[in-house]
Amino acid sequence: MTHMITTKTDQTLPHQVLDSCLLGRPVHLLHVFAAQLRDDLAAALRQPMSRRYWGTFQVDSVNLSRVDNEDSVNRWLSFSVPAGQAGFSLERQVLLSVLNYRYGSPGAKTALPDPATVRVTATEERLAVVLGQQLVATLYARIDKNLQTQGKSSQIDTTAELTAQSGVRPVRGSWIATVAVSDVESGQSGQIWFSLDKQLMADVLRGLLPERAQAKKALRSVRPLASRLQVTLEGRLVSKQVQLGALFDLRVGDVIPVSLSRTDVMLDDSRLFTAAVSEHKGKLCLTSFEDVE
Repeated sequence: MTHMITTKTDQTLPHQVLDSCLLGRPVHLLHVFAAQLRDDLAAALRQPMSRRYWGTFQVDSVNLSRVDNEDSVNRWLSFSVPAGQAGFSLERQVLLSVLNYRYGSPGAKTALPDPATVRVTATEERLAVVLGQQLVATLYARIDKNLQTQGKSSQIDTTAELTAQSGVRPVRGSWIATVAVSDVESGQSGQIWFSLDKQLMADVLRGLLPERAQAKKALRSVRPLASRLQVTLEGRLVSKQVQLGALFDLRVGDVIPVSLSRTDVMLDDSRLFTAAVSEHKGKLCLTSFEDVE
């Protein structure tokens, strides 16, 4: 069975290409959603109804990634809700193992079926739909739960019956969730895939961050930067030029006549304003500020 995600043998790490559609979106938190979905799927497989199909299969990991190459091998089913469309596919070896467990001889240990020698039957196709309904419902429930937790609107009806249609293979650049599963008894391992359309992926990302309104409210509660940033202004009250000889002749008690008109207001060495000097309750004050052009 050919994997949809191509493994590169080149040891040179490729440059990461920025997707402008994802800038400002919490893509760095997708591992949180993947861990949540892994736990949900593991719990779903342990349910009595699921045990009838999955036996000792367990969920090992879930990873979300972009599709490198279009999958031309696996068969895809599509499950739609008003919130978006999810695709479902699983390795045929896994599907045949579940089929063998569900409809094989009770208690008989049979060899793993070979997909190359087993023809596709209507029973196999119906089983794929049943398994897709089970697991896609778990995917939708996780997306809905995250949105509800954040207090955001959700169009996902977790009680609606999911109807399967022939699915469209994920195209390059779309998002998929790859689920690694294994059978404890037989030692078999395989993969299951979910594809998520743009609308559904947007809901996944919305469920990973608090409501923007809450963030804006928190920002409004903080005083503006202009009212929190403190700077030191210096007022140059007087400047007078005298001869060097007259400066050396100065003695204690001598008076240098000056007049206070407008003065310079400095920020470090920059001249920002001019201001008039006035007196208020015995203190000199600056008033009538004018910008320096």
